[in-house]
Amino acid sequence: MAEERTKTERATGGDGRGPERPITDRAEISNYEIVGHWFQTAADRLELPDDIAEVLRSSYREVQVQIPVRQSDGRIHCYSGYRVQHNGARGPYKGGIRFHPEVDLDEVRALAELMTWKTAVAGIPFGGAKGGVNVAPAELEPRERQVVARSFLDKVEKVLGPTRDIPAPDVGTNAQTMAWLMDEYGKLHGHTPACVTGKPIALEGSYGREAATGRGVVYMFREAAPQLDIKPSETTFVVQGFGNVGSWAARIMQELGATLVGASDANGAIRSDTGIDAEELATHVGEGGKVIEFERDGVEPVDPGELLATECDVFIPAALGGMIHEGNADALRCRMIVEGANSPTTPNADAILADKGVLVVPDVMANAGGVVVSYFEWVQNLQHFRWDEREVNDRLGRIMRKAFREVSAKARANDVPMRVAAYELGIERVLEAARTRGYID
Repeated sequence: MAEERTKTERATGGDGRGPERPITDRAEISNYEIVGHWFQTAADRLELPDDIAEVLRSSYREVQVQIPVRQSDGRIHCYSGYRVQHNGARGPYKGGIRFHPEVDLDEVRALAELMTWKTAVAGIPFGGAKGGVNVAPAELEPRERQVVARSFLDKVEKVLGPTRDIPAPDVGTNAQTMAWLMDEYGKLHGHTPACVTGKPIALEGSYGREAATGRGVVYMFREAAPQLDIKPSETTFVVQGFGNVGSWAARIMQELGATLVGASDANGAIRSDTGIDAEELATHVGEGGKVIEFERDGVEPVDPGELLATECDVFIPAALGGMIHEGNADALRCRMIVEGANSPTTPNADAILADKGVLVVPDVMANAGGVVVSYFEWVQNLQHFRWDEREVNDRLGRIMRKAFREVSAKARANDVPMRVAAYELGIERVLEAARTRGYID
């Protein structure tokens, strides 16, 4: 497996042994392979028997449905929808729903598994799940997006519910999408706000949920900064993927006094040695603008590959998986990476970064802020009681700091990177729950 993954990266990387490609490309290695690599690494170190490892790696349930939608061109477009429930030993399944044209079963499997380890590392009582539809939401009219969301919910609702499986937003979906899902679920089961999280405030959503993943990234940065003697107020940082996670991380980093020196989205990248106002950029993007169209004194458009080579203290990948790979990892000129995206770094890139002395705070803990506040929202919905935003943020900070310290302690004790330590911790907790339940003897 490891050699096959190496060949995949080499065949598409710029290492002299395969055709050159621009360093902006994503690696041709799937999220499923990336998560599988780290699971197997941790499983080997924990000396898990093969049969138990197979139980923990494979999914409990996988659902694939057909979603035909008649669109404004008059034709019926048939999309595929997926919901994968990976492991529920520690509680109800939990995970987002992604609308993206590249969604397939392997991608959803990988993200569901990652959620299992992520919720375990964070110490919240959920299992792992994920969903998705292979649709490009930007190409749909609002009515069409709503039809896709409601149709998807109708076809998977039997495996969902506040004590079974609770979806949330992910790439290509948002609070409005969750409102449609909640409403559709309510038509079948009565008003059930705890059936999804990430809802609008008007529909019993939680204060702080929209910013939670980005805020969690910043909490992780603050915990890691002393290891490199980095002062938050003097930090320069770059955000790759200025969407929900990236934009909130940038704004909250700026509140600490840090300076945004580069940012990108799917359309291009910008850079400024003197700094980019994260609030102004977030407003620009929120109003429908592209990052590359943000024009201010000292801000210049750059190739996305050049963005990776921007000198900074912290690089925050918050786009898609595989964006940091063997072909571009050596170009990075940062001291720390805090992974806001899922599986943004391939295993070969991880090795390159380790050789360069870059501290990597891995996705399995770094971007857990969203699911932590989703947990808070679920708890509030079950009680029909709402916490104020300060309480949400304070509770989030306590959980994120605890997770960082536990993983860091395990990494130091075993002399392994934090990613390996996090996977080991997550696997140990899930295995303990499965054995206690009697799933595994």
